[in-house]
Amino acid sequence: MRTKLFALFALPATIYGVPTGADIYDLIDLLPRQGSGNITCPATPDPMPKAAAFPSVKTMPDPFLYLDGKTRVQSKDEWYQCRQPEILKLLQEYQYGYYPDHSQETVTATRSGNTLTVTVAAGGKSASISATLNLPSGSGPFPVVIAIGYLDSRTYTNAGIAVVTFDYSRVAADSNSKSGSFWTLYNGRDIGVLTAWAWGFHRVLDGIELKVPEIDAKKSGVTGCSRLGKAALAAGLFDTRIAVTMPMCSGVQGAGPYRYSLSGQGENLENSKSGAGWWTSSGISQFVGKSTQLPYDAHTIVAAIAPRAVILEQNASDQFTDSKGTATVTFPAAKAVYNWLGVGDQLGMSIPSGGHCDMNGFTDVLPFVQKILQGKSTTRNYDDLGSWKAMPEAYPWASDLPKGK
Repeated sequence: MRTKLFALFALPATIYGVPTGADIYDLIDLLPRQGSGNITCPATPDPMPKAAAFPSVKTMPDPFLYLDGKTRVQSKDEWYQCRQPEILKLLQEYQYGYYPDHSQETVTATRSGNTLTVTVAAGGKSASISATLNLPSGSGPFPVVIAIGYLDSRTYTNAGIAVVTFDYSRVAADSNSKSGSFWTLYNGRDIGVLTAWAWGFHRVLDGIELKVPEIDAKKSGVTGCSRLGKAALAAGLFDTRIAVTMPMCSGVQGAGPYRYSLSGQGENLENSKSGAGWWTSSGISQFVGKSTQLPYDAHTIVAAIAPRAVILEQNASDQFTDSKGTATVTFPAAKAVYNWLGVGDQLGMSIPSGGHCDMNGFTDVLPFVQKILQGKSTTRNYDDLGSWKAMPEAYPWASDLPKGK
């Protein structure tokens, strides 16, 4: 039975961490804001199914198929109003943990020169994040790329794009220690560190909106490399203010597919969870050894960001993460959704030479970023996979896309 859209939001408030009701789109940035009309949605299971309830699917799962396993998206409005919110819920349930309720946070900021300090208060506690501003010459306002970690700012500032960096390790340690500003506020919650780093990015963007008039916060991008690329993808997923998401060499739990390992060191769910289990919540642990039962894969995460822009970057000789799998499986599978939505030019793939997190990757994606943030044209073909070829057998559902408009 298909229920009214409101029924999806009438589940317990912990689903999205915000109050439910008619003003939901004014309260939360986790939800897409596209589409119109009287759309009805299949009921999302409550409670959410366990791993054993899902069939084994060896290819990339059909992103148009709802969690009920039988109903498929029929129109673009339905994708935006029903399926994307369901994807956001299942990704929080099974991978990221439930994002904190930002409506219960108070954000303030101070600025001293090029240092921005953001203070977040919630639940009677407070914690701060420090960020460094790198501004182009001139008066602005400039678009901005915020890096979770390091980014050589000169290439971007010379192109008229501000760069802001912050110390992710002070937001949340890259360990099980539960230390850092995020855990000062949210200790005890089953949330992955990738989500904590994404939350830090969002609060830095809040601070920019409050105290940095030289930056146009409506034209923002997020980036990071390796584990920070995984966090950058999460940041883009959970905040619709972000115009372009730039995960670099992100691998599994980022843009690397769970179901295919075609290059690199064979990174998969099992070894990433055993090596750095704190990156994700405990929800994904039930799929260890059963990754083909995951009701999503990396292409689902990317597609859930549409219609906003994403540029996937993987260095061709990355010795760690799966560049080939990202380029030949995740990218074309997500591209099928972007094309169907009519926004295919908002998703690109960059495969420069070099190894893991080679800094030339940031230069290679710059024309795409300028197109999105500055409206500049580019002749660069960001659909070009070089010597690699897309693997349509990995996403067979793309030959039968929904027919509705």
